[in-house]
Amino acid sequence: MAVTLEDKLVIGVSSRALFDLEEENRIFEEQGLEAYSKYQTEHENDILKPGTAFPLVKALQKLNADGRYLTEIIIMSKNSSDTSLRIFNSIEHYGLDISRAALVGGASISPYLGAFKTDLFLSANESDVQEAINANIASGIICDNSNLPINPDDEIPQIRIAFDGDAVIFSDESERIFQAEGLEAFAEHEQKNAQNPLPEGPFAKLLKTLSLIQKQFPKDESPIRTALVTARNAPAHERVIRTLRAWNVRIDEVFFLGGVKKSEVLKAFNANIFFDDQATHTDPASKLVPSARVPYKK
Repeated sequence: MAVTLEDKLVIGVSSRALFDLEEENRIFEEQGLEAYSKYQTEHENDILKPGTAFPLVKALQKLNADGRYLTEIIIMSKNSSDTSLRIFNSIEHYGLDISRAALVGGASISPYLGAFKTDLFLSANESDVQEAINANIASGIICDNSNLPINPDDEIPQIRIAFDGDAVIFSDESERIFQAEGLEAFAEHEQKNAQNPLPEGPFAKLLKTLSLIQKQFPKDESPIRTALVTARNAPAHERVIRTLRAWNVRIDEVFFLGGVKKSEVLKAFNANIFFDDQATHTDPASKLVPSARVPYKK
């Protein structure tokens, strides 16, 4: 009987998001594909160090404990099968339960995201993430957090995921007004539309899927905790609250910061991943917590 991914939380992760492949990527960019392939083949028995997404992926697999099958992690890489052996050897070394992969040999990954019912795609490659966003798949460019040491043996007791609001969970409709006309026009627009739910953004479906998983557990035993960390403040808060209510979505913690820096709040929340559309937020945040930038749809 064929395996179905329809009712699973499907995470597509690139090899460079899961493992530290920055040196290998430098060889590819400076010396080309042949040199990269040769290097990977010669070092295929050398275990890779964990990358930014490693702790999150390891923790997500706990959702499949106690006979549950709630999530599926899939390697989605432009590597060929020949250059992927090092990746799979490293997966086996760390005991990760990843058996499925899309190895596209330099082709575009985005057509396969829908085929695998992908809810979230994480990659260090900006063009791949842009294509995913354009295809309406929640996706983030993993920020380099080499300054944060990763111990592969560390256990995450509860997965903590933080989101920005506009252009991430919600559409960029209100963000565009702010950028074009300023804060006063933005606040006036949000007050006027306080009763109208915000349109869905690229991460709305992911948030709803996470909320459905949370509802399968007692509230004080949920393996996932979510937070909305937004630059909005009163009076622009009301539309956000009413939108989440209309979606019947659970957000465990909400922070209306009104311009206060997000980094320290994210550190206090102990986020395992933070998604934001602006590098002015993800760059400083990535020095404290794993972060990913969400590009605008083109």
